[in-house]
Amino acid sequence: MRTLLRVLPPVLTGIVAVVLWELTVTLGRIAPFILPAPSAIWRELLVQRGNVAEAALASGANALAGLVAGSVLAILAALLASRSRILGEVSVPFAAVINALPIIALAPILNNMFESTSSVPRRLVTAIVVFFPVFLNLLRGLREVDPIHQELMHAYAAGGWTFARKVRLPGALPHLFTGLRQASSLAVIAAVVAEYFGGLQDGLGSRITSAAAFTAYPRAWAFVVGACLLGLTFYLVTLLLERLAMPWRQRLIA
Repeated sequence: MRTLLRVLPPVLTGIVAVVLWELTVTLGRIAPFILPAPSAIWRELLVQRGNVAEAALASGANALAGLVAGSVLAILAALLASRSRILGEVSVPFAAVINALPIIALAPILNNMFESTSSVPRRLVTAIVVFFPVFLNLLRGLREVDPIHQELMHAYAAGGWTFARKVRLPGALPHLFTGLRQASSLAVIAAVVAEYFGGLQDGLGSRITSAAAFTAYPRAWAFVVGACLLGLTFYLVTLLLERLAMPWRQRLIA
């Protein structure tokens, strides 16, 4: 019942928003190239469902590869930075610089560095975008150690790895999954946007630009819906992994 009460308000809000969208476009006679009606997008989504699914798999593969690579690098960097104060002070501004790199500038440069049939540029862009939120959140969690736990482990003469395994890492898990939740959505956005700038024409981004170029705007919006569903899938899988990794936290919340 509690879950239903949490889910119901956003679902009802979404339904009301779609109905208002449909009425606004229909009654206001808004041109499709400005904003197609949800009904037109839905019909096009049904017609193009095979192409949308195929493009979503291609974009999803790039997003997943970049998410895994960027997260692993971020976790390793955060573990190193948490052990050294100097390294930590240097790494945070460096990570901020990486985060400030614009996708629209980075993607074309990386595309020129690799073959036109390679998916590596898109995965690199995704990994770069994913790195910052995971690194920053995990580093914050690794640094926030309860002094009582720290003194207790020192009293037991625990080594650095034992202290990290028993105290630092379990305590930092909520921060890690906060970063992963942010990164999961960003990975899909980065993968789709990177597809706008050349390379293989098999993903959602390239299909959106192609449909828009031929003024097939409902079709373009159908692929946008596919990108939204892909991002939602990544986010929900991350939530599921969080529940599996920290069942005790769910019991405390309940």
